[in-house]
Amino acid sequence: MIAGLDIGSRSIELVTLIDGRVAEARKLPTTFDPVSQCFKLLDGLRPASLVGTGYGRNLIQRLGLDCEYSTITEIKAHALGAAHLFPEARTVLDIGGQDTKAMSLAGGRVLKFEMNDRCAAGTGKFLEYTAGVFQIPVEEFGPYALRGENPPEISSICTVFAETEATSLMARGEKPEAIALGLHKAIVKRTANMLRRVGLNFPMVFTGGVANNPCVLDLLAKSVGGEIGRDILVPDNPDHMGALGAALHRHQGDTADAR
Repeated sequence: MIAGLDIGSRSIELVTLIDGRVAEARKLPTTFDPVSQCFKLLDGLRPASLVGTGYGRNLIQRLGLDCEYSTITEIKAHALGAAHLFPEARTVLDIGGQDTKAMSLAGGRVLKFEMNDRCAAGTGKFLEYTAGVFQIPVEEFGPYALRGENPPEISSICTVFAETEATSLMARGEKPEAIALGLHKAIVKRTANMLRRVGLNFPMVFTGGVANNPCVLDLLAKSVGGEIGRDILVPDNPDHMGALGAALHRHQGDTADAR
């Protein structure tokens, strides 16, 4: 058994492979004790190899398991996971809890990438924070924003200033759903520019937790001119792509060694 652990800022995902097939897929919030959360995810499992990715990937060394340890970057992990499920993929977009990554691919290999990891602008944390302004769960923020019409332009993508701007717009009488839609449009505008800089080609695979947001997905398709399901592909569990890619990295190495 090979296990891949994606230790992110908001959540930790685990994927295990047996003979190259997914056997387990688990997820827990990161909390302030990610090592304990990793132990919970691995409960009952005895992997021969454990591969870490994500910002906390080096924490796997502290688990003390009797197995082989290795790590890979998030860029490589998401590229491997996306290319495994969609071999035709030419671009990968990953929007996670605290960063956004855009990658161009050729034959599953990363040609060029760009990453926003300096602030929470345009990430899952941005959506979570601004959803709090509307006093609704982040899981409901996308459907809520889709009900908006004639969205005002949000000039700031900074999480703190965007909250101030949204509050000011509410005070001016703008409808909350329209403001929520404007916030989503601000994220997508920034993301689309990243994609164009790395050389957007279809099909594009959208990974990370924000891929579950229907408003971001809808606006992204309109912004880059792609059709959902044909040009823009979303895995069934987009937030598990990093963990899948990490496990695949070890599996592919084992397969190559056996040849």
